[in-house]
Order: sequence, then C-alpha cells, then structure tokens
Amino acid sequence: FFVERGNPEVHRAAGINSLPVQAAVERGIRLIVFAEHGESEYGGHVLSEDHRKFRHLDEVLEHQIGDHPLNWVDDEISEQDLAPYIYPDDVSNLVVTYFGYHHRWDIRKNLDYVRSHIDFHGCAHGRSEGTFTNYDSLDDKIDDLYFYCQYVKFGFGRALRDAARLIQNGHLARSAALQKIKQFDGEFPRTFLPEVLDYLSMSEKELREVIDMHRNREIWRKHSQGWELRNPPN
Repeated sequence: FFVERGNPEVHRAAGINSLPVQAAVERGIRLIVFAEHGESEYGGHVLSEDHRKFRHLDEVLEHQIGDHPLNWVDDEISEQDLAPYIYPDDVSNLVVTYFGYHHRWDIRKNLDYVRSHIDFHGCAHGRSEGTFTNYDSLDDKIDDLYFYCQYVKFGFGRALRDAARLIQNGHLARSAALQKIKQFDGEFPRTFLPEVLDYLSMSEKELREVIDMHRNREIWRKHSQGWELRNPPN
C-alpha cells in the first residue's frame, strides 16, 4: 500500500472498521459507537444524511479504505489471509453510530475529559513530528509517515490538520495557527524511521523514492534546494 498508493495504513483502515463489527456479530453485541464522522466534522462528500449518524460499509470503502479488501487477493495473498479485513455478510441486527453525531466532537475538550479521568501521557518527545500537538493520533510508529505522505500528496500536513480542528472549535487563532503550520508542517518523520524502514523492508533512499513517486507535481515545484509548495499557506 505504501508503494502503490503512498499510504502505509490502508490495511489498518480496513481492520479498524471490520474487526469491531466481526466481534460484535460473534458475541451478539447490538451497538457499536465509533468516534467522529470525518466528512461531517472536517468537510468532505457526505453520501447521505443517514451517513452522518450511522456507519455504512459503502462509505467506509469509498472514504477510508478506497476499495474492497477482496480486491487484494493475488498469487501471494489468499481470501483466507484477508479474513480480518472482511465485513460479516449479515449485520442487520447491528447498529453502528458515531459519538460525534450525539455529542459535539471537540478534540481539545475530549483531551481535557480524558486527563480528568485517567493519568494520560502524551507524546514522549514533547510533540508529534510534523505538528505542534502531543496528544492526537498516537496509535503507532508509522503515523508520522502517514501524515508526511498526506503532505506530499495534498499539500497540507499534520500541523495544518491539527490547527484547522482547533480553529474550528475556537481554541486557536488563525494567526497563531499559521505560525505553527509554517514551523512544523512537512517535517520529515525521523523519530521512528529505523523501525519503519525495518517494517517496510526498505532503505531510507528507497522510502524517499516512493514518497517522491507520489508527490503531486501540480502543487509542488523542484529547485536546487529541493521541493517547495507552489502555493504555501498564508
């Protein structure tokens, strides 16, 4: 997925959607509550009003995974190998909804709530690479590469993503956000690079070649010092 799509987390998106549903069907659980609906909260193509409240497989495939996991079957990967990523056939007795539909989704207030109930520790390095926050998207060591690939493909990175969320809910002024974006957006992920290279069975040179293969030339231009955005945030 990293080589073909510039996204090392496609399989994870499939897994975090399918495994809870598999477990619920298996154990007779009737309700699953996911976090927020991305398209409603941050802008995007909402397939229908019903999709704002209830999670549907068609939207998961279109917006989060990109295609059906059965399309990944080839000479080396069997359908059985992909079992963890496949939705159950019958989910008619299951309700899958979003917490953000029923309660205002605010990442900073969520953080305050968590800190008031548990001894929550943020990023051990003070902040996550590519941004100024230390509390969001700490799931695994490849997240930093995922957000860097986002920056390369779309021209906005993790800092802009975090700043936009905070501006939206009144926690950060645009002028302060712009400073943080200019300082951190597009920072190359080095903290976990050795583990990531080992996981991907690549050298850093190979990794950078794959990244540049997915670089959108419509928004980037190359000069003697490297790559720069044609229209940086201002």
